[in-house]
Amino acid sequence: MKSWIPALDWLPHYSRKHFAGDLPAGLTVGVMLIPQGMAYAMIAGLPLVYGLYAALIPQVVYAFLGSSRQLAVGPVAMDSLLVASGLAGLAVAGTDRYIELALLLALMMGAIQLMLGILRMGFLAQFLSRPVISGFTSAAALIIGLNQLPSVLGTPIERSAQLHVLLADAAREVGGVHLPTLAMALTAVGVIFGLRRWAPRIPGSLAVVVLGILAVRLGQLEELGIQVVGSIPSGLPGFAVPSLDWADLQVLLPMAGTLALIAFMEAYSVARAVAQRRGDHEVDADQELRALGAANVLGSMFGAYPTTGGFSRTAVNDRAGANTGMSALISAAVIALTLTFLTPLFQTLPKAVLGAIIIVAVSGLVDAAYLRSLMRSHREEAALLLITFFLTAFGGMVLGIACGVVLSLILTLYRSTRPHAAELGSIAGVFRNVERFPEAQRMPGWIIVRYDGPLHYASQAHFKDYLGERIGQRRVNGENVKRVLLHAESIPYVDATATAMLADVLSDWEQMGIELHLAGAIGPVRDALERSGLMDRMGRAHFHTGIEAALGTAESGQGHVDIATQTDVKR
Repeated sequence: MKSWIPALDWLPHYSRKHFAGDLPAGLTVGVMLIPQGMAYAMIAGLPLVYGLYAALIPQVVYAFLGSSRQLAVGPVAMDSLLVASGLAGLAVAGTDRYIELALLLALMMGAIQLMLGILRMGFLAQFLSRPVISGFTSAAALIIGLNQLPSVLGTPIERSAQLHVLLADAAREVGGVHLPTLAMALTAVGVIFGLRRWAPRIPGSLAVVVLGILAVRLGQLEELGIQVVGSIPSGLPGFAVPSLDWADLQVLLPMAGTLALIAFMEAYSVARAVAQRRGDHEVDADQELRALGAANVLGSMFGAYPTTGGFSRTAVNDRAGANTGMSALISAAVIALTLTFLTPLFQTLPKAVLGAIIIVAVSGLVDAAYLRSLMRSHREEAALLLITFFLTAFGGMVLGIACGVVLSLILTLYRSTRPHAAELGSIAGVFRNVERFPEAQRMPGWIIVRYDGPLHYASQAHFKDYLGERIGQRRVNGENVKRVLLHAESIPYVDATATAMLADVLSDWEQMGIELHLAGAIGPVRDALERSGLMDRMGRAHFHTGIEAALGTAESGQGHVDIATQTDVKR
C-alpha cells in the first residue's frame, strides 16, 4: 500500500519537527500560487479563477499519492501555453465551450498518465533527452513571454504559439504602445528582480500584486487606461464531470498525449533532483505517473485545467523547509481561503503586473549556457537542441517535441550502428589506441582491434568495413598480416546477423591466410559463438584471456589457453 499511497510512509511518523518546516513552506508556496495561478490561467486563455481552481484539488491529491515530498503541483507556464495552443482553433478563449474543452483535456491527460503509471511505463522519461527538453523549454519560454505583450504593452496583439506570428503582430502594433501600461510592467519586473537579489525572503510576485492593486486604487490608474482583471468569482469549485463527447475526445487525444508526457517529464525531473539532493526519500517514476494522473483526473472534476509540478514553486518549497506532503495541504488551504474570502481584493489587479510576473517566471527557462557547453563538447546534440528549438518556435509545440524525440532516437540508433573502434599498439606492454598514441608500436603480423559496442544487425557492416580498412592499410604499407586479434571485452553480445557476418569474414580470410583470434570475450558472447558453431570453426585455441596471452600463445605455437578449454567453454 505504501508504494501506491506514499503518504502512509510519512503520516504515521509525522511530528512537530516536520510541521515546523512544512508550515512556512506551505504558506509561502500558497501565497506564491495566488498570483501565479491567475497569471498562468491568463496564458491558457481561461478566466483567472481557474488558475486558483487548478492549484486546489491537484495539490491535495498529490500530497497523498506523490512519491516526492517537496514537489509543488499546480498550473505551470509551459502547460498553460500548450493548452492555449491546442484549443486555439477549437473555441474562443474564455468562453464556456473553451473552459469545457480545457477541463476535458485535463481529464484525458490524467487518464493517460494514470494508465501509463499502472502499466509501469515510467521508463518513457528516458526518451526525452536533456537537449530536446532544453530546446523545447527555451522556445516555449520565448513564446510564453511574447504572448504577454498585449498585457505589458497595452496593445491588441493576437496570442499565438508560433514565434514569427507573434513578432509580426508586435511589429505592426509597435506604434500603439500604451506608455502607462508599459511603465507599470517594467516597474513590476524591476521590483521582482530587485527583491530576488536584495530581499529573497519576500515573494516578489505577491509584492508586485499588492503594490499594483494599491497603485490602481489610490492613483485612479484605470482612468489612464490601465487594464485590470475585473470581477473574480468567489467560492470553492463545484463537482462536475467533464462531458465526454466522442468527437472532442478524438480531436484532443494527440494534445492530451503530448501534455501527459511533457508534464510528467517536468515534474519527474525536478522531483528527482530535489530527492537526490536531500537523500531522505526515493522518487518512483511509475508512482509519479499515477499520482499526477489521479491529480489531473480528480482536479478536472473540480474546475482544474492540466497541472503538473512547477520548477520555481518546488524550489521555493524545498528552500522554505518542506519535509512532507503536508506542505502541499497547507498550500491548498491558503488557496481555499483565498477563493472563499479574498477574491474581491484582486478585482483591481493590473493585467500588466500579471504579464510581468509571467515574463520573469519564464526568463530562467532559456538556457543559453547549456547550448554553449554543448557546442564545445557534443556538436550533434547541440544541433538536436537547435532543431527542437526552431521547430517548436516556428512550427508549434507539438511538432517541436515530437520531432525532437524522433531525432533523438535516430541519433541514438545511428550511434549504435557505429560504435567506437580502435587499432591498438603497445607502449611498454600497455596496449593503447594508435591514433591517440602515435608512439604505440604495432605488433608485426598482427592487427589488434578493440570494438566498443555490441555486434548486431545494425553495427555488423561497420565492424566488417573497419577491419577491412585496417587490413588494407597494412597491406598497402607492405606488411604481411597473418592474424587479427579482436579485443572483445567491450562487446556485450553478438546477434544472429553478426554471427553470419563473422562466418563470411572467416571464409574470406581463410583464402587470404589470415586467422581471427578473440581476447577477453565475455560469457554471453562465447555462448553465442558456441551455439552458432563459430567457436569450433575458428578453433578453440583462438580464444584467449587477454592480449598478452594471445600474443604469447600464438608465437609459442602452443594449443589453446584457459578461457575456452575443451571441457568448459562457458566459464
